[in-house]
Amino acid sequence: MVQAYILIQTEVGKAASVAAEIANLAGVTLAEDVTGPYDVIVRAEAADVNELGKLVVARVQGIDGITRTLTCPIVHF
Repeated sequence: MVQAYILIQTEVGKAASVAAEIANLAGVTLAEDVTGPYDVIVRAEAADVNELGKLVVARVQGIDGITRTLTCPIVHF
């Protein structure tokens, strides 16, 4: 299992609707709109890195209002 935080920038005024739509995607465990340099922070999980990439590129980035994403895989030392 791979887990990651996805930091998302949105168009002005779109953070709440983007977070709500992302929250319904399979593999997303948390989606919240925040303040600061990013507008939405998502916690997601997938079976492996390839599946995580598919989630981000095929489903998350396809949501209307998203301008940029940054995926941060979680590591356990």
